Amino acid sequence: MTTSTDTSNESRYEVAVVGGGPAGLTTALYTARLGHDTAVFDRGGGRAAMMQDTHNVIGTPESVSGNELLETAVEKIQSYGADYHQEFVTGVKRIDDSFALETTDGSAIADSVVLATGFSDGRPEPPLPRTGRGLHCDASMFVDEPVYMMGHDESAAHVAMIVLNVTDDVDLLLRGDEPTWSDETATILKHHPVDVIHEDVTGVRNGDDGWLEALEFADSVGPRPTGSQTEPGDGTVRQYTGGFAMYGSEYNNALAASLGADLNNDGMVDVDDHGRTSVGGLYAVGDLTTGHNQIPVAMGQGAKVGIAIHKEHREFPKSLGELETDGPVTASDVPAMAAGLRSRANEHASTADD
Repeated sequence: MTTSTDTSNESRYEVAVVGGGPAGLTTALYTARLGHDTAVFDRGGGRAAMMQDTHNVIGTPESVSGNELLETAVEKIQSYGADYHQEFVTGVKRIDDSFALETTDGSAIADSVVLATGFSDGRPEPPLPRTGRGLHCDASMFVDEPVYMMGHDESAAHVAMIVLNVTDDVDLLLRGDEPTWSDETATILKHHPVDVIHEDVTGVRNGDDGWLEALEFADSVGPRPTGSQTEPGDGTVRQYTGGFAMYGSEYNNALAASLGADLNNDGMVDVDDHGRTSVGGLYAVGDLTTGHNQIPVAMGQGAKVGIAIHKEHREFPKSLGELETDGPVTASDVPAMAAGLRSRANEHASTADD
């Protein structure tokens, strides 16, 4: 993955995207292709980067990893003239009609800022080693496979029952915690074939390829109704193909909060249908906002935000008032695109004609 080597103290952009996941990169693709000087500031990592393979993305082979998907996206936005900085944005301030960004390597000024900083999954305490395979939202890769849900709240119980749509082998692991779901949920859960395991997990067994094979439990919990293996001794080993820990989400909303953007009770940034926050010129997109945490959804949101920003920043058509004040638009005024972006657009057009 190539990165910008620009280390000047202050670069100027029309659009600065903070976050390099599918939502942020799609936003940058649209704004760059539509003729706006654009930069992406990406600290790296993120939930998409952790994917072993890609699902639900039309035209992308399932064998493509999250990192490969993102690397291709970065190459594409750079080919259209967007800058990519592998830097961490430490702060954003409003200065008149622009935003001043401070990063680990310098600073930048932007007319509009798009926050695509996502969230981090809450982790159980004590944490478990990585199991090599998580439970995808559509769960199609776990049809008829043994899976676990780890957690003790309403969401964990609800999702455990949702997974029954693809497999009849679902365990809900409390890890010694008392359930906090409601009495109504307890009744509903009791009438679904989900095996609730109270004992804590003492070990993880992965295969030679790194994929999860089984979990070890502190005490004998008995065989799974569908035929789990209970090994000699005090503990139990249950086989799993994958699973998911549900301990809440930590939204990376510090930059939004520092600018006074409205947040909802869960910590997500409030936006309208085109990603606009309560702060003029500030947008938010992807997992930082309310919606389905799916790559195609994030990409669609990024496209909508990119188009909304373009409509906000494009030069033409001029209004009647502007024409009366400034005079007519002449041939020398168009196109309203920076020379570098215009050159990149021409390169793409000539390549398409070959």
